[in-house]
Amino acid sequence: MRRFLERLLGLDRRWIFLFVLLSVAIPIIVPIGLPVTTTESTRKAFDFIEALKPGDTILISFDYGPSSAPENDPMAEAVMRQCALKKIRFIVIALYPLGGLNLANNAVAKVAFEFPDLKYGVDYVNLGYKDGASAVMRRMGDDIAGAFPTDQKGTPLARLPIMKGIASVRQVKLIFTVATGIIGEWWITQVHPQAGTPVIIGPTAVSAPKYYAFLNSGQLVGMLGGMKGAAEYEKLLRARYPEMARFYTSTHDFTATKGMDGQTVMHLIVLLFILLGNSAFLLSRRGMTR
Repeated sequence: MRRFLERLLGLDRRWIFLFVLLSVAIPIIVPIGLPVTTTESTRKAFDFIEALKPGDTILISFDYGPSSAPENDPMAEAVMRQCALKKIRFIVIALYPLGGLNLANNAVAKVAFEFPDLKYGVDYVNLGYKDGASAVMRRMGDDIAGAFPTDQKGTPLARLPIMKGIASVRQVKLIFTVATGIIGEWWITQVHPQAGTPVIIGPTAVSAPKYYAFLNSGQLVGMLGGMKGAAEYEKLLRARYPEMARFYTSTHDFTATKGMDGQTVMHLIVLLFILLGNSAFLLSRRGMTR
């Protein structure tokens, strides 16, 4: 027993790293399908968009960078898929300076490929990136074309059918900010009071707690909190649209549902090593004091 405890306490940490790696990788490659419970904030976000009418327009702002893409990408993609299914038009912009535009381009291209019937300039448009997030938001509260004179392809907004009747963010039905930092908060504290447009936020898990105050005050319609919030949204989307299952079963598509499988298994592995390590330490100490 003593020899076993010594070997356990002297275990090479590289074995721990290997187990953690496998616990994350295997569930992503071979999904387990662990149950995901939905929170009220996610259901409110989903129900709000689901209640919109075909032809309504929402604004999706990519306010995050590559470091939080595993959490934020599935949120943006799920909402755009819901829009495509509901025939809701969406305007995409990027305000995050470090990679926000590339992430927006990737997500839009992915959803456009999945829904070939979507017509650029009619069903969706990508206005690209603009520096100076706070100033851009305030400008969009009065005049979107003043902040984004053209789309990413250089086409004037007046020539895009999707922008007909959309002069400012006051005319869109919703602002969905997928956020990793303070930019998401600015939509709530600056644009919502100015324009009155409802806001839904998709923050990283570490940032989510601070937004509950905005939810409770009614300044937010809903929230997708971190990877779990994205997984909840995917669950609601699959339940409402069974045909969406194909997007969440492919082993080539990283989604929040698979990510939560990996995260859950990894946490269990870490807890197991903590339990084993502390038990071995206490038992060894107990033997030393005898």
